[in-house]
Amino acid sequence: MEHSEKISAVEALLFFYGEPITAAKVAKVTGFPEKECGALLKSLGDKLAADPERGLWLLEEDGRFQLATKPSLAWLTKKLLEAEFKEELSPAALETLSLIAYLGPVPRSTVDYVRGVNSSFILRNLLIRGLIDRDLQSGKKNIYEYRASFEFLKHMGLGSVKDLPEYEKYQSVLKQFEAEAAAEVSPASASENIPDDQTA
Repeated sequence: MEHSEKISAVEALLFFYGEPITAAKVAKVTGFPEKECGALLKSLGDKLAADPERGLWLLEEDGRFQLATKPSLAWLTKKLLEAEFKEELSPAALETLSLIAYLGPVPRSTVDYVRGVNSSFILRNLLIRGLIDRDLQSGKKNIYEYRASFEFLKHMGLGSVKDLPEYEKYQSVLKQFEAEAAAEVSPASASENIPDDQTA
């Protein structure tokens, strides 16, 4: 794969991931060497900063990277958020909120998988509205889980998310999905997919 193609792959990963990510995580997902991923991230950051036609830049803090809107375009995101708050929740936002209410606490990766698209902006919108809460996933760094907030429960007149219609049915679907996902990445199956030069 050409160097430029690798930069494009890293950019696509950052866009889809939507949250701060380390070079080690990029290496794990892409299969590129971690040292090379650090160089690719730097190249991507330089490329975005130097091109006035690009609306994004690369943020870096404590070894974590994230795509963000360029500061000069902050007015645009502000207008978009203002417009969102003046309107009712969009069908996409209602879909995302329903998923979190029924499946939460749930990581964004699961929400994205079920919806088939990146949900970062919608999640941010729901957080600002106070309809969902976000907490770090137990035992993991930089991975958040989302759940319905007390404000949501109060708005819906519910004492608990368990009072949602057919709550137990959807929880059983989630458990089945998690079991299937765990089986796909079990140690036995995972070791079969690791190249010989990466095994211990």
